[in-house]
Amino acid sequence: MAQKAQHAILRFAKHKAGPAGALEAHHERTKEQYASNPDIDKSRSKDNFHIVQPTQKYRKEIDSRIKAAGCKTRKDSTMFVDTLITASPEFFTGRNKQEVQAYFAEAAAFMEKKVGRGNIFSTVVHMDEKTPHLHLCFTPITEDGRLSAKEILGNRAQLSKWQDEFHAHMKKAFPVLKRGESALVTRRKHIPTWLFKQSVDLIKQQRVIEKTVSDIGMMNAGKKRDEILALVGPYFARLEGHLGQMKKYQATIGYLMQENEGLKEKVRDGDGIKKQLEAAKLKQENEQLRRFVQNIPPELLRTLREQQRRPNEQQR
Repeated sequence: MAQKAQHAILRFAKHKAGPAGALEAHHERTKEQYASNPDIDKSRSKDNFHIVQPTQKYRKEIDSRIKAAGCKTRKDSTMFVDTLITASPEFFTGRNKQEVQAYFAEAAAFMEKKVGRGNIFSTVVHMDEKTPHLHLCFTPITEDGRLSAKEILGNRAQLSKWQDEFHAHMKKAFPVLKRGESALVTRRKHIPTWLFKQSVDLIKQQRVIEKTVSDIGMMNAGKKRDEILALVGPYFARLEGHLGQMKKYQATIGYLMQENEGLKEKVRDGDGIKKQLEAAKLKQENEQLRRFVQNIPPELLRTLREQQRRPNEQQR
């Protein structure tokens, strides 16, 4: 059987200042539990490591760099960029800790050369999820002191050049790596219609459940506990399945969202705008669904997950 190609993976997500706290909590592992991401194995979090350690909170890191550079900002300015770097799962198979560290050190060196070491305020490698990956956050400040993600990241063609340069850099140290699909190809990957419909349906059910639960006492574990479990249980099973399916399309959603500024510069493509708006709506809905999970009291959440496991164990 032919071996699967091993690709170096580079993705960008542009953000205003608002999400900085939530991303910090995820990247720096400041929470005790991550209900919205069951792939995180807290027992392995000790193996996570920094290449660049933040010296203060993300929001302060961002604000201090922008202030020091004297950048002008607008309401819609991209204040920081979250860069995801990883590789095909097959690439990491059989590699020891030193080899994995070497891969991400090379990736970080590439980014430092491209965006400037002074712009990077956190580079952390997560070893506690299914596939090792690096999150590198930077302020998009140009050499002449302007805040411009558009200039640093560029348009679609320039994003494809980023991928070419990243692959060329990584292949020097790791010849096994192949060039992945360009951004011009991956952007055409569609999000299936059923996923949008499933998201809308779950949001509708969530509203009904929240109203019913609030009428009988919001998630109390007293006399109404069994009634609440019976109501939430079947929905929760569908919700967890949906959130798991969503992970497969995070990169596609992120790319569609990322293209927002690029589309503004060009003749508006009706189909492109429609896809972009759909992706934005899907992202918003799924953030709402994750919040629903996060707001379930821990004891009740454990019971719901135990209920899910029982049928699976009986089928074995």
